[in-house]
Amino acid sequence: MNTCIIAVGSNIEPEYHIDKMLNLLAKKVEVLQVSEMVKTKPIGITDQDDFVNGAVKIKTNLDDQNLNILLKQIENELGRDRSKPKFGSRNIDLDILVFNNKVIDEDYYTRDFLREAAKELGFSAH
Repeated sequence: MNTCIIAVGSNIEPEYHIDKMLNLLAKKVEVLQVSEMVKTKPIGITDQDDFVNGAVKIKTNLDDQNLNILLKQIENELGRDRSKPKFGSRNIDLDILVFNNKVIDEDYYTRDFLREAAKELGFSAH
């Protein structure tokens, strides 16, 4: 069984999309804990709505590659438009932040809100 922390972000109807994502995710993996969701300023493209960011701690039998595929399927199901710029508006963004106590998304080190969310879920990098 793998324990993971998934970074969550949205700035298009974030309350709706994050709630819907949690429901879809819970059908496929065991959701252990959800961090506080916080408003953050956009990075890169600043002329857009603020984001709501947080993280979800899960348990799953999936390896990191198959978990990533599942996360992309959930993004697609919620209408994620992959033709938009990397830092553009999005209804949902899901990334594996920590996999079995190992940071696998370098954004952890550069974004305070990700470190805070992971810490709230019981993780801190050594």
